[in-house]
Amino acid sequence: MQFSTLTRLAAAAALAASTLFAPASQAQGAQPYVAINPPLPSDTPGKVEVLEFFAYTCPHCATMEPLVHEWAKTAPSDVVLKQVPVAFNAGMKPLQQLYYTLQTLNRPDLHAKVFTAMHVERKRMFDKKAMGDWAAEQGVDRAKFDSVFDSFSVQTQVQRADQLAQAYNIDGTPAFGVGGKFLTSPALAGNSYQGALQQVDKLIPMARQQ
Repeated sequence: MQFSTLTRLAAAAALAASTLFAPASQAQGAQPYVAINPPLPSDTPGKVEVLEFFAYTCPHCATMEPLVHEWAKTAPSDVVLKQVPVAFNAGMKPLQQLYYTLQTLNRPDLHAKVFTAMHVERKRMFDKKAMGDWAAEQGVDRAKFDSVFDSFSVQTQVQRADQLAQAYNIDGTPAFGVGGKFLTSPALAGNSYQGALQQVDKLIPMARQQ
């Protein structure tokens, strides 16, 4: 029964992330971005925050990950990229914890590998045990992983991620918040992954000016 429940939660998580390519309620107009009103405060004073809202279960996010990685290398010096894992249901919360656990353990290199494990290798990583087993295979100390996964710090970061997703009205991934003032996505930018990043580049100076 427990496995069956987990399977249903995992399936629901994958369905939510894969079908909601971008904020559906905002993808109807011709404008390639949505203005956030009122603007949202930054967690990084003095910087233009670009928030990438993603989900590990989202195939579009998996496709965009290397593009975002390359984009970040050429981002302006006053721009900071923050990746924000989104949970559309309770079954996706462990995936949020996984992201922040890897960051806390100073293993950001494993971020892309999670996408590969789930979407290429088809590994079922939907609970702490499966995630811990996989992380250990990547050289992560299992005891440290288990400790950090349930830590107050990780829980706090997950709560902040949920707050940001709610503030930006995120109902699909991937999506990009720019400077607390704009939101764009591949769907809004002509159903194009590169188009979304090009739109981010256009929104950055607009975010500086306002």
